Amino acid sequence: MRLAAFDYVLPPERIAQRPLPKRDASRLLLVSRRTGACEDRRFRDLAALLQGDELVVLNNARVFPARLWARRQGVHARPLGRHSPIRGEHLTAPIEVLLLGRLVAEDTWEALVRPGRKVRTGEVLVFGEGELEAEVLGRGDYGRRTLRFRAAGEVRKVMERLGHVPLPPYIDRPDEAADRERYQTVFARQGTAVAAPTAGLHFTPQTLEAVRQRGCDVVELTLEVGYGTFQPIRTETVERHKMHPEGYDIPAGAAAAIERAQAAGRPVLAVGTSVVRALEDSAARHGRVVAGRAEASLYIYPGHAFKAVNQLLTNFHLPRSSLLLLVCAFAGRETVLRAYGHAVAESYRFYSYGDCMLIR
Repeated sequence: MRLAAFDYVLPPERIAQRPLPKRDASRLLLVSRRTGACEDRRFRDLAALLQGDELVVLNNARVFPARLWARRQGVHARPLGRHSPIRGEHLTAPIEVLLLGRLVAEDTWEALVRPGRKVRTGEVLVFGEGELEAEVLGRGDYGRRTLRFRAAGEVRKVMERLGHVPLPPYIDRPDEAADRERYQTVFARQGTAVAAPTAGLHFTPQTLEAVRQRGCDVVELTLEVGYGTFQPIRTETVERHKMHPEGYDIPAGAAAAIERAQAAGRPVLAVGTSVVRALEDSAARHGRVVAGRAEASLYIYPGHAFKAVNQLLTNFHLPRSSLLLLVCAFAGRETVLRAYGHAVAESYRFYSYGDCMLIR
């Protein structure tokens, strides 16, 4: 398959730059996998749209303030436009460091470094007023680096204080104090995700309770959203892309609930593509969803045979992205692109802070 077949035109003004004042005020496009029919609804209608026997699976990953600004050791930095928090009369552009995930050691992380061309192995990056440093241990493609951090105190706490919310690049503004709460689901509990499981951003405690009152069971897993989720596809042929792995943890209770639901013929509703990746990766490994920790390296594109997920709640995704390919695998390319065309025509808000689709 050619990647160009998964493209669509989106006017820039359709990209949501900020969340709505109320989480559950977003729009919901109800899409039928069987007929391709689309129906315009509101997210607060979700409970009423459900049959009442669904098993709803959430990703409770917590977003880490993974964007940091550094300077090369011994070099002062000047401001890098309006997206940089660094101010003052300085000499060279600051280095943007986006943490992608912690490696085996607590203080060692994989990161995207920009501009990465000048940052060489053995160099030291300095953050803040010098309270955090990182040695460059290795180089990878497309600006990836392995960094070993050190700080006067606990590295994780210093990162939390200096770090910024890792808003996606299509949100054309610096992060704000409000993003620390709004770019986080109300059920975020653990982990160091570097992007939000955005389908979950629409939920409030009240909408979750309404789903339970409808008769649905709700369980959680953790997939630490990382580079695999937003990694660009750089091959023109879909099948040649390789997914970057992301760690996940399926609790025993969630795995047992999924097994019971499948045995009873009840639908499993995944809230977000990250939940789909975790469940389908586990099912691909074991023939069914099992409890435990693993790394999701499964690449889902059209032709994938779904073993765990029957329904999907998801935001709208970038053209030519692995997330769009996953949704097309679930519902069919023609159905999904036709639904996207409807959403564009009806002025839906797109991407992380935008509206969503319920596909069933």
